[in-house]
Amino acid sequence: MSSNTVVVLDNGGGLIKAGIGGERDPTTVVPNCTARPLSSKKHLLADQLLSPTEDLTSAVIRRPYDRGYLINHDLQSTIWSHIFTNLLHITPSQSSLLLTEPLFNLASISRATDEIVFEEFNFKSLFVSDSPSLVHLYEASRRPYDVVSKTQCSLVVDLGFSFSHVAPVFQNFTVNYGVKRMDLGGKALTNYLKELVSYRSVNVMDETFLMDDVKEKLCFVSTDVARDLQIARRRGNDNYFRCTYVLPDGITHTKGFVKDPVEAQRYQNLSEDGELLGSEETDEADQTETRSKPSERNRIDLTKNEFSLSNERFLVPEMIFRPADLGMNQAGLAECIVRAVNSCHPYLHPVLYESIILTGGSTLFHGFAKRLESELRPLVPDVYQVKITTQEDPILGVWRGGSLLASSPDFDAMCVTKAEYEELGSYRCRRRFFH
Repeated sequence: MSSNTVVVLDNGGGLIKAGIGGERDPTTVVPNCTARPLSSKKHLLADQLLSPTEDLTSAVIRRPYDRGYLINHDLQSTIWSHIFTNLLHITPSQSSLLLTEPLFNLASISRATDEIVFEEFNFKSLFVSDSPSLVHLYEASRRPYDVVSKTQCSLVVDLGFSFSHVAPVFQNFTVNYGVKRMDLGGKALTNYLKELVSYRSVNVMDETFLMDDVKEKLCFVSTDVARDLQIARRRGNDNYFRCTYVLPDGITHTKGFVKDPVEAQRYQNLSEDGELLGSEETDEADQTETRSKPSERNRIDLTKNEFSLSNERFLVPEMIFRPADLGMNQAGLAECIVRAVNSCHPYLHPVLYESIILTGGSTLFHGFAKRLESELRPLVPDVYQVKITTQEDPILGVWRGGSLLASSPDFDAMCVTKAEYEELGSYRCRRRFFH
């Protein structure tokens, strides 16, 4: 292995994306947590949690991150050690590390992180970045003739696991005074879904991995909430949102699954007035099918190893746009974007509205960008264009930006070396990164 390997580590609260700088995709994307299944004594970590045979029902989960900040450094270094040794197969003392940290990270957390990197793992050198600047770098290099690249300016909307940021980026630096944060991310959405399902059908308060899966497969963003709430009140086959998720039984399958994937996708064909496009011929077939199997329908109700969702599917992502409905004293995402732009110089306003980049796992909900645009348009002056781009892979976007930066010729000069850290200490080294 060459002596100047750069390990790129996008250390998220929900997922760690890790790989070697210069490559297009990370070597591994794993949950940043450990879990102990009820049936076993030992903790599983990172990639072990993704095994299809592992039964994670009611597993006890420990996360190094809490509310977006790294609080359990011992647990984090255990997970990193597993990744470096078993997944990346690198020798830290012969490698550099590019690490992402949340914006406005506390100095005490940064100091503890530096200690792990240099004193525990003995990395040769370290560069620390925030996510928005890496997203901007990747998008600017991917589309050299686009407004992001020409103006060297973009507005990165990052919906992460613990919270969401709207961050203006100017010439590859995040404009700190323009950053706005919402204390709402993928974790809060999953928790809300857990509460709704537990209240209405079956207790899933301990089933984090299962409900993450339900959220990712079945939730979507509504473009017309009033209309969709009416549809969700209909009975039987006229409720186009109703679909069933089968819980794992621990014997034949250890993972949950969507009972009828075609039924779950029906909402994508809705017309403006709330009717299914091209649905006439399917209705009759559906009714004969339910008539012919009454006994089976009743039997399934008794076993209680599945639950149905209808309006929960769009009410959960709705939180991103209406946190106040949940009692959170915060503005929705569209208002958050307007406030972030207004914090910047007026000359930047038209450019920022024209170069909004969506990244982070929670932007993957079907219909997200369309809804955001319809919420944002009334709040933005008419003379400005609003253009929203979702990254081709919102989960890997930050990592790819890091990989690009790590393979640039100037990267070594930007890093802090182990010798500098030992001589100057964490605080003075950190000033080099302009956070």
